[in-house]
Amino acid sequence: MDYVAALVPPVVMAIAFTALVVTIIKSQGGANKAKEDAVVDAALARAEAGRRSGEGSAA
Repeated sequence: MDYVAALVPPVVMAIAFTALVVTIIKSQGGANKAKEDAVVDAALARAEAGRRSGEGSAA
């Protein structure tokens, strides 16, 4: 029975990891994709604008 006790944790972790990967893949895209993309684009634009304004004032 020691071999069963030794195999249970890796099997449980493998099942949990597989479930995580499946959940991540299924959550890609969908109805919220455009909204999420817009939020990321806005954050990148703010970061880029902040970097450019910082360059101008430093020079």
